[in-house]
Amino acid sequence: MTVTIHDVASRAKVSISTVSRAFTSPEVVKPETRRRILVAAEELGYQPPGGPRKLTSRTGHIGIIVSDLDNPFFTGVLNGVQARARQDDVAVLFANSDEDPVVEENLARNMAKQVDGLVLCSPSMSDEQVHDLARQTFLVLLNREIEDIPSVVMDSPGAMRQAVQHLAALGHRRCAFIGGPRDSWPNEARLSGLRPAAEEYGIELVEFGPFPPRFEGGLQGADLALAAGVTAIIAYNDLVAFGVLARLNARGVPVPEEVSLVGSDDLVFAAVSAPPLTTVAMPAEAAGRAAVNVLLAQLDGEHRVSMHQSLDTYLIVRATTAPPTA
Repeated sequence: MTVTIHDVASRAKVSISTVSRAFTSPEVVKPETRRRILVAAEELGYQPPGGPRKLTSRTGHIGIIVSDLDNPFFTGVLNGVQARARQDDVAVLFANSDEDPVVEENLARNMAKQVDGLVLCSPSMSDEQVHDLARQTFLVLLNREIEDIPSVVMDSPGAMRQAVQHLAALGHRRCAFIGGPRDSWPNEARLSGLRPAAEEYGIELVEFGPFPPRFEGGLQGADLALAAGVTAIIAYNDLVAFGVLARLNARGVPVPEEVSLVGSDDLVFAAVSAPPLTTVAMPAEAAGRAAVNVLLAQLDGEHRVSMHQSLDTYLIVRATTAPPTA
């Protein structure tokens, strides 16, 4: 027999409206009353509609699942998550899905049983799977947006617009984009800024991909870009850009004298590559901090923190971009 809000109200000896407020607006319910309601709900096995509610005392743990721990971008995110969680004496459990949506879903479901809430960083699960998980625990998405799920993203469309503006100002008119994984939300976000900016600034955009968001992806994409006769390449991220740079060097193509190159992320290696990489800085650590802020605000019933945040990005010009020679 299905347990209803009426059953919880009867067990806790309060009105139905008080039970509803205990789950939707806990800050307006006296702590003693809410505690009695939560105990009653747990004893009856009641699950409120519209999302999860932790019915017992907090574990003092939150979880984060990243898609590729070999990518230093996610190390920056983890640093931000841990630094912010430490301020509230919250422990962090983390796991790596290796970009496997099946592994990711299993990790998320298992971890949800051990923590107060989860941060999913660049998740590859379907929207339906994420919504289902959000009915089991508190969620924050980082580097992805899904309707009705709290999120923290970086302004990838703006990042690509800055890259195009820079290349157009240098005089480039034919540019390649070495894309990321198929069905990747960050890849689509980049393209949503790249395509209209290229059209606005009179740059012919040649798209290649999908490629893995790693060094090897750049090795594969570089030959295609050269065959297309472009004078500039925008890479999905810095790891892909490093692969492009290595392949161009191996083929004796000087950068930036013959081909300019722009990455995305501003990994620590970007400043010390040869030559130093022009890239768009993505605030990975700040994003990690912001995601924990949003998650803790949900747990506390705090409504002053925005549940959907977009962080600014900015272009860093180094030595891999220059005017075209022809």
